[in-house]
Amino acid sequence: MSDEKKLFLLDGMALIYRAFFAFSQNPRITSYGLNTNAPYGFTNTLLDVLNREKPTHIAVVFDTDKPTERHVEFSDYKAHREAMPEDLSRSIPYIFRIIEGFNIPVITMDGYEADDIIGTLAKKAEKEGFTTYMMTPDKDFGQLVSSNIFMYKPGRQGKEVEVLGVPEVLAKWGGIDNVDQVIDILGLMGDAVDNIPGIQGVGEKTAIKLVKEFGSVENLLANTDKLKGKQKEKVEEQADMARLSKKLATIIVDVPIDLDEKALIIEKPDEEVLKEIFTELEFRTMAKRIFGEELVEGPVGGQQSLFGGGASTQVAAAPIADNESDLKTAATTPHHYETCDTKEKRQALIKQLNAATEWCFDTETTSLVAIDAELVGISFSIKPHEAFYIPVPADKAAAQAIVEEFRTVFENENATIIGQNIKYDMLVLQNYGVQLKGKLFDTMLTHYLLEPDQRHNMDALAENYLNYNTISIETLIGKKGKGQLNMRDIEVEKVAEYAAEDADITLRLKKVLEPQLDEKNARYVLEKVEAPLISVLADMEREGVRIDDKMLEGYSKELEIDIAQLEKDIQELAGVKFNIASPKQLGEVLFDKLQLDPKAKKTKTGQYKTDEEVLSYLAREHEIAQKIIDFRQLQKLKSTYVDALPLLVNKHTGRVHTSFNQAVAATGRLSSTDPNVQNIPIRTDRGREIRKAFIPRDENHLLLSADYSQIELRIVAAISEDKGMIDDFKQGLDIHTATAAKVFGVSLDDVDRDMRRKAKMVNFGIIYGISAFGLSQRLEIPRKEAAAIIESYFLQYPDIKRYMNDTVEQARERGYVETLLGRRRYLRDINSANHTVRGFAERNAINAPIQGSAADMIKLAMINIHRRFEEMQVKSKMILQVHDELLFDVYKPELEDLKPVIKKEMLGAMELAVPLEVEMGAGQNWLEAH
Repeated sequence: MSDEKKLFLLDGMALIYRAFFAFSQNPRITSYGLNTNAPYGFTNTLLDVLNREKPTHIAVVFDTDKPTERHVEFSDYKAHREAMPEDLSRSIPYIFRIIEGFNIPVITMDGYEADDIIGTLAKKAEKEGFTTYMMTPDKDFGQLVSSNIFMYKPGRQGKEVEVLGVPEVLAKWGGIDNVDQVIDILGLMGDAVDNIPGIQGVGEKTAIKLVKEFGSVENLLANTDKLKGKQKEKVEEQADMARLSKKLATIIVDVPIDLDEKALIIEKPDEEVLKEIFTELEFRTMAKRIFGEELVEGPVGGQQSLFGGGASTQVAAAPIADNESDLKTAATTPHHYETCDTKEKRQALIKQLNAATEWCFDTETTSLVAIDAELVGISFSIKPHEAFYIPVPADKAAAQAIVEEFRTVFENENATIIGQNIKYDMLVLQNYGVQLKGKLFDTMLTHYLLEPDQRHNMDALAENYLNYNTISIETLIGKKGKGQLNMRDIEVEKVAEYAAEDADITLRLKKVLEPQLDEKNARYVLEKVEAPLISVLADMEREGVRIDDKMLEGYSKELEIDIAQLEKDIQELAGVKFNIASPKQLGEVLFDKLQLDPKAKKTKTGQYKTDEEVLSYLAREHEIAQKIIDFRQLQKLKSTYVDALPLLVNKHTGRVHTSFNQAVAATGRLSSTDPNVQNIPIRTDRGREIRKAFIPRDENHLLLSADYSQIELRIVAAISEDKGMIDDFKQGLDIHTATAAKVFGVSLDDVDRDMRRKAKMVNFGIIYGISAFGLSQRLEIPRKEAAAIIESYFLQYPDIKRYMNDTVEQARERGYVETLLGRRRYLRDINSANHTVRGFAERNAINAPIQGSAADMIKLAMINIHRRFEEMQVKSKMILQVHDELLFDVYKPELEDLKPVIKKEMLGAMELAVPLEVEMGAGQNWLEAH
């Protein structure tokens, strides 16, 4: 063990906030509704530093709710901070229990902030021979670093940990002379987070420049005669505020607190406390990662991991503890799984299945691509804790014979067939000429309707609803990569246990989830929309779409030439050669060399922001920005679609078979992968060209596109019952022209293109909660004008405003909103005291019923069209769905007969108070048809 004394001081609340928002786009919610973003992220960060850095001493430091000297000095100090999100405040007690479980001391002191306590302890520890790491994302701590005191910024989203000493801090603040000058910079520029005012109009760049020139705030104020113009006036006028701001930004290093070395020594964690809290928070994987290893005896330090053996230790797949409250596994749960490897056993099972009213099944295969997959085995479950596994041989004839034995089972129309992501299994069985004909119950889709924002995979559902840890697929075939095995390579006994468990657990999940369908009013949407849609999507996926690879090959070469020309133009405008794809180099060229925006913002890593929003703003003043936007768009177009689509052509069918996902978008919309057809660009001419590559299967077919016209606006009119908008639609007016006439107070004939453009932006923006600021940005008009347009809009369409207000109010009372069919979207943050978090939930409350109703409508249309095609026994096929559009591969002689059928089913999918409109077109490719 090393003699080095290594102290880590953790800025508790800063790390907690960081952890909470790191998962904000994909929150971790327990089965009982607790948001565990913060505890999970904080624990991961803590584990990482304990195992990576091996501190000898540690503490977590927090503020208290008592006022500090800064609040006394400046009453507005931190006054503008948003209230803590409720989900975060509810989880903080758990974090304190976790810290307690790790036997780490928590340090607080009334009247002082965590920054001050950390600063004082760091300086005292330095005198006692410690190397101290202040673990925080807060830039202010740069003023404290020395040869023995460092800032330690945890990594995030694949980024490396950042350790900052004196050289790094000086460089980060523009090459200042000493770290004390960080305080001067903060005093001049202020801090919006802490509401430190600074000098108005002085940003980071100016502050750094002034400090480098004058050395300190005091010296600057003593030499204002060397300043010019408005800057001189501002500095002189706000001299007192600059002095106060510097004082507020100064971290106190003489807090009356002792450095108790003994109390800070790393101790062995309290295993039982951590097991209890991890079980409560449903941290299954984390618990297994930690407690699956043998715990270290005695004090921990030196080069050992806190929980034993170091990085090379293998984690055992064992239950985390033996008492009843802990996660169960196959090893700890009584069950009977049987392998049916003879005809006699299979026949006995078939007899049971034919006698049952419902049963669950799952397939084991050779591929994740369903239409290419061969069966390795099939598992069935009729009763909880019992399951059967039927091995299927590699020989095609023998495999087909076994599947034939079960044909009557699968094609029994009177049975309820249960599965998890049953569409995949349906497609696999179709490879053997077998159809599922019973009523389908998919546990994945059921949970999607019950909890649309949570995870729906079987492992997560088993943990959350059954307190059960399933056998990992990786324990059978290994992790992804060259060494990964095929399921067919594994011994039958191992596959049997894994496969039978899948069927058993899925059946048990059905028993738990089904009663909740009535509790949450989700049965109708499941039985009338999502379940019938499974077979429709399966048929569409199997059919696929033909791709014109020669067209794409030619288009790729065209784009390559255009991209090269844009690159040349950009570098000529920049006056220097640089890598345009590098955000760092691009930022330096735009903002340091060309000086396009003196207020340019930087990311947390110190790089300039160069995203599309920034570039669109810059494009107004310099052509280089628009060329960079074009460069990026063409590059993405080329790599994501033009070059990628030919690689997705199936070698057996010669077509591309996208996978439609029902359980991804919380609003109810379908998504798709390999390729994502929902995202094929249509707003630019170059993007639309991609659609030329989608062609009919042969010369006897055409592509037919059928598209709902302005469906979301029609739903807005219907849901809000706004008479003005309903009348506009009933009269068959162009809705954007009609809106413009009302908003701008002119006749329909006097509406010009600019008026219509503005009205269109409001029409579409209003259902996404667009603000005056947002509208002003998109239309490039003053904010006052944008506000006036929105105000006029709501005067003309008052019931839309009423709908928006009423919907948000109802969501606050009920915690959810519903589509016209009753599909729910739960809004956990709708009553949050945090304005930003609450605003996001309010926008979802307004939009979800509209977007979700449109999704429900086209799904019903698809189900009805598919049924009509089967009844008519046509050769034509529905092949793609993209938001409000359906695409068909139509046999030419059937075209005129099918157009009215498709139109009728789309128009009749749902009854609204406004007329619906469907636009149709046919052609030799998708672009021509659309």
